[in-house]
Parts: sequence; structure tokens; C-alpha cells
Amino acid sequence: MPAEPTLRRLERRPEFLRVQHKGRRWIAPGLVLQACPVARAEGEARADIGIGLTASKKVGNAVQRNRTRRRLRALAADDLKCLAKPGTDYVLIARRATLTRAWPDLQRDLYEALRRLNKLRRRTAGAEAGDEARAGGEVA
Repeated sequence: MPAEPTLRRLERRPEFLRVQHKGRRWIAPGLVLQACPVARAEGEARADIGIGLTASKKVGNAVQRNRTRRRLRALAADDLKCLAKPGTDYVLIARRATLTRAWPDLQRDLYEALRRLNKLRRRTAGAEAGDEARAGGEVA
């Protein structure tokens, strides 16, 4: 079984701009997800997930922006680490609805965005059933 990927923070503006310009994005009701594969040296397999969070002033005042970033950070720690393909940088952009959207709906938004961007990690059948349940889908 492969090692669990580690989350690495995107901290510098050029990292965010690289994901924005070279990656793909999916807009969901509760968030916007941008994803871009990380360039690797030959023979090197990156097993980490880069994560960046952003909330503009459109979201609200400083208190509301901080609260939305906390929700996105928790979403990344809980779900992105389990669902997303390693070796990719992701930027989660808060929307106004991020603050008031129900937690299961936010999880479903992230799952759907990853699915649409073809960034869902390949898992075993038992793990996929658990991921579907976590994302709010029905498990037969």
C-alpha cells in the first residue's frame, strides 16, 4: 500500500500564478478548484500534494474571509489528502457560499471538482466506497 501523501502549503505568489495559468479549474457552488501537475525531475516521483487557499474581498470582511479559509483548510486536510492525486498542486478559492454552505455539500463540491478535473486518486474498491460515502454519494 503506498504511503499517504503529505500536504505542502503553496506560499509564494509565483506558485499560485503557475497553477492559475498552467492548470485547469472547476467552479462549484461552494468553491473553485484549480489544479496543475508539478514538474518533476527525471526519475523523481513526488508524493506530496501542494495546497493553496485564497479568499478575496468579494467573500466578505476579514472575519468572514478568515472563516472561509479555515473551512477550506479543514476540507483540504480531511478530504483532499484522501481523494486527490499526489504530484499535483491545488488552489482552493473561496466563494461567498463557502461560508454558509453545509459541510456535506462542500465535501461533495470538492469531490465533484476533483472528478471533473480527472484528479481523483485511483483506489481499491473498498476505499472508493468509503470515499463516496465521505463525499455524500450513496453507497450500494
